[in-house]
Amino acid sequence: MSNDRANLSRFARWCFSGAWILALGSFSARSADNVLLVTIDGLRWQEVFRGADETLLSKDAGGVPDNVLAATRQEFSAATAEERRRKLMPFFWRVVAHDGQAFGNRDLGSEASVLNAQWFSYPGYNELLTGRPDPLITSNAPIPNRNVTVLEWLNGRPGYTGRVAAAAEWMVFNAIINVGRSRLPVWVSRQHSPPSLATPRLREIEQWMDDITPIAPDEHFDAFAYQAAVELIVARRPRVFLLGFGEPDTWAHARRYDRYLYSIQRCDRFVRQLWEKLQADPEYRGTTSLVLTPDHGRGVQSSDWTSHGAKVPHAGETWLAVLGPGTPPLGERRNTAAVHQAQVAATVAALLGEDFRRAFLEAAEPIADVIKRNAP
Repeated sequence: MSNDRANLSRFARWCFSGAWILALGSFSARSADNVLLVTIDGLRWQEVFRGADETLLSKDAGGVPDNVLAATRQEFSAATAEERRRKLMPFFWRVVAHDGQAFGNRDLGSEASVLNAQWFSYPGYNELLTGRPDPLITSNAPIPNRNVTVLEWLNGRPGYTGRVAAAAEWMVFNAIINVGRSRLPVWVSRQHSPPSLATPRLREIEQWMDDITPIAPDEHFDAFAYQAAVELIVARRPRVFLLGFGEPDTWAHARRYDRYLYSIQRCDRFVRQLWEKLQADPEYRGTTSLVLTPDHGRGVQSSDWTSHGAKVPHAGETWLAVLGPGTPPLGERRNTAAVHQAQVAATVAALLGEDFRRAFLEAAEPIADVIKRNAP
């Protein structure tokens, strides 16, 4: 090979590698070492961005009993939406939305929604964890998920094996994450931990769980999932952790708007407490991103706010928030391009510098605005 041809070949290889670096520029360095993904089942964007709905603070529309109505109004009512939402979710508005980004306030031209056609839980969790809707998932039956979640995929990546875990209030998460195939340590309510997962603290939590009447056959109170999450993080030191809350959806289905609001407020407190614990831990402080999202929305009328599903208008409307190193603090987003639930999976991976879409081409792209961009 002549010198000219050798130089040309080296130049071509340099151009190709440069183009490849440019293509991967957004993932060339991670924004965080760890990600905490928190889901809040059935929490409407209306409460997140407007606070308590005054029309539902009643016995007829919201199922609020007369004997607690005055106290509930005192706790959550205020003159403006900004005041009401701060009373409902103080940590979200003081820290998450202030120092990170919050999408989904349709009053400000920021839309978030699901892509699946079902608008209920299993299809929603599959979508947000795998990056795409699955038309074959049409029920909440605990059938092991045929799709690989971003949690399972990350657990197979260098540096993450054995450092991915989850705790959830809803038992069906065992199927959604497919623990039989993924072998991920997943704690769910209403079940006792296997020996490989159990610790003395988890056994104590489960004993309390046994002694308190559950709120449904397949779920218990969010407090148990929160306490289990704290213990798993201490014991297993995960780099990626999923915490799934569920009470807001349960109380909405029961037409108890007062308990729906109190459960949202409690979820916000649990997230604050967990975030503060992480920031007090040298391994997690300043190196952890937080992603918050529901799995679906709800109806918007007094007749259907308790429900969701494909036949309930607006139940596919959601919201999403991201906080952490590398995510620009743009706050409450206005007039943005629509974001979708399917983008959560690739966003979680991209926050860690990983490219989920390279492995799963049909997955939705990450939300570009929340990912640190690096010049090649």
